[in-house]
Amino acid sequence: MIESTDPKITEKTPARCEECDREMDHYNVWLGPGNEERIVCWECKSREEKGFFAQRGFRRGARSGYIPR
Repeated sequence: MIESTDPKITEKTPARCEECDREMDHYNVWLGPGNEERIVCWECKSREEKGFFAQRGFRRGARSGYIPR
């Protein structure tokens, strides 16, 4: 029988984020090249990825009526 699991329910114990130093329930564990674990919470990860693909001069022209073609 196949068991379905709810992704919102985690069995992880709370851990301290290495970036913001807060104790969080929802976090990611990253493995470094030396096999050391790095714990980063979702808020810090989303803050890091926020402008990942954006260029410096990027702006949303469609909001002001200009649609680039």
